[in-house]
Amino acid sequence: MMRWAEGPVLSASDHPVNKIVVIPDGATFQQAATLLEREQLIRSRSTFVMLGKAQEADRKIQPGEYEFNGAMPPAEILSKLLTGRVLLHAVTIPEGYTINQIADVLEEQRITNRSEFLRTASDKFLIKSLGISADTVEGYLFPDTYRFARATPAKEIIRTMVDQLGRVVTEDWHGRAKEMNLTFHQVLTLASVIEKETGAGDERPHISSVFHNRLKKRIPLQSDPTVIYGLPNFDGNLHKKDLSHPSPYNTYRWAGLPPGPIASPGADSIRAALYPATSKYLYFVSRNDGTHHFSATLIEHNKAVEKYQKRPFRRGPHSHTFIAPGDRNVADWKGVS
Repeated sequence: MMRWAEGPVLSASDHPVNKIVVIPDGATFQQAATLLEREQLIRSRSTFVMLGKAQEADRKIQPGEYEFNGAMPPAEILSKLLTGRVLLHAVTIPEGYTINQIADVLEEQRITNRSEFLRTASDKFLIKSLGISADTVEGYLFPDTYRFARATPAKEIIRTMVDQLGRVVTEDWHGRAKEMNLTFHQVLTLASVIEKETGAGDERPHISSVFHNRLKKRIPLQSDPTVIYGLPNFDGNLHKKDLSHPSPYNTYRWAGLPPGPIASPGADSIRAALYPATSKYLYFVSRNDGTHHFSATLIEHNKAVEKYQKRPFRRGPHSHTFIAPGDRNVADWKGVS
C-alpha cells in the first residue's frame, strides 16, 4: 500500500496534462496535501502527509503557483514545494517603455501590484542601494524578456531589471562615457530621448548626432517626447501651448539634457548615445513612414517640414500640430522634429 501510495497517479504513457496549483500564503502542509489529492495529483493525502513529516516538511513548503502533472511521484512534488520551484511567466518589457507602462504590463500579467511597483520605484533607500543617483529608477529598468513568478515583490523585480542593465552596459561603455565627460545618468537620459524619437535602428546614431551637436552649441534639444513626458495630462495631441509648459523636462524651454531619463532605453540607443554618427545635423523631421529627414541648417529644415509635414496636412483635415503617440509627426514649429 505504501509503494502504491508513493507512486505517481499516472504513467508517462498516459500523457498527463499539466495542472496549475496555487498554494496560498500561510497554507498548512495538510491543506496543501488536500488540494493535491483533490486535483488528483497524489493518490493519498495521508501518505503524502507522512512523507512530509518524515522530511520535517510540515512548515517548510513555499507558497506560490506550481505546475504539476499526475505522472510526477509524490516525492518530486514535495521537493518542488520545499524548494519553491514555482511556475515562472515570461514577461516582455519593450524598449522605450516608461515606469508607468512597465507597471501596467506587470499588473496585467499578475506579476506584481501596479501601485506597489510605482511606490517602490521611488523608494530612496532602494534606489541608493542600487547605486543610482536619481529620484526614481526611470531609465534604469532594462527592457528585456524576464521570467517572474506571480506575486513577485516589486523590489525583487526592480533589482532584477537594474542588474540586467548592469550586465548589458560594458566597461568599455563606461569608459566611453568618461571620455565624453558624461555621467552614466546623462548617458541613459540621452539614450532614452533617442529611443523615443525613432524606431528605426539605423537612424539612432544620426538622431544622437543631432542632440550632441545641439548640446555642444548650447541649442535647446527641442525634443517633443521630453515635452510629452513632462505634461501632467497628455491627450495624444501635442499643442503649441504645451511647448511653454514649465516642466524641467521641456527641452523647448530649457537647454541641455532633461533631469533624467524619460523611458527605458535599449542597448542600441545606449550605444548610439555613446557613439553618435559624425555629422553637422541640427534638425530632423518625420517623413511619416517611420524614418526622418536630417538637416544641417534651419533653411533646409524648413523646406523638409514643408515637404513632409505641412503639405500632407494641408491635403487632409488634420491640424498642423497634431501628433499621434509614437509617431513623432509634428509640424508648425522650429524644433528638431
